[in-house]
Amino acid sequence: METSAERLAQTIGTRVKNERKKHEWTLDQLAEHAGVSRRMLINVEQGTANPSVSILLKLSDALGLGLPALVEPPEARHSNVTRAGEGAVLWNGENGGRGILVAGTQAPEVVELWDWNLAPGERHESEAHVAGTRELLHLLKGSITVDVDGEAHELKAGDAMSFDGDTAHSYSNIHKTTAIFSLCVFEPGVGHTHKTENTHDE
Repeated sequence: METSAERLAQTIGTRVKNERKKHEWTLDQLAEHAGVSRRMLINVEQGTANPSVSILLKLSDALGLGLPALVEPPEARHSNVTRAGEGAVLWNGENGGRGILVAGTQAPEVVELWDWNLAPGERHESEAHVAGTRELLHLLKGSITVDVDGEAHELKAGDAMSFDGDTAHSYSNIHKTTAIFSLCVFEPGVGHTHKTENTHDE
């Protein structure tokens, strides 16, 4: 029986392959634009990979989609409800934590809404996102350390913060209880950089 993780991998793989063909790109061309290996791209398109959030962001940005559109193809309607337990689990921690993309908007102005559970001892590191990216975090339960470009911020339940997502950052839970937080990510002009670069290639 196919698991939800396998279905998600298949959905992502099909979406990436279809969008690559729309661009009339070869595997090598998309791999170069996204900065990922050809082997990883093949595995993603076949639905056999478990790519990191970083790799998914690189692929979605290269295709001009934004992450939400990569995990759930856009539909022609004014609202989209994600029921409890139906979000896209895009990160699994070694101690049971999860990063779940529960809602998002389409490119070029992409907004992502995440539910995060960070188990004791877990740390999630994120590379810098596209220029101008901002993140809003609201800690609902527990305590975490948010490191932004080498500066550490200690948060307790009820605390919130905003920070630049276009620099390296991480979330850590060094405490004995699971931390739960909501995260909103704003990525402006997704696909714009690629289109500018592509113009120069012609």
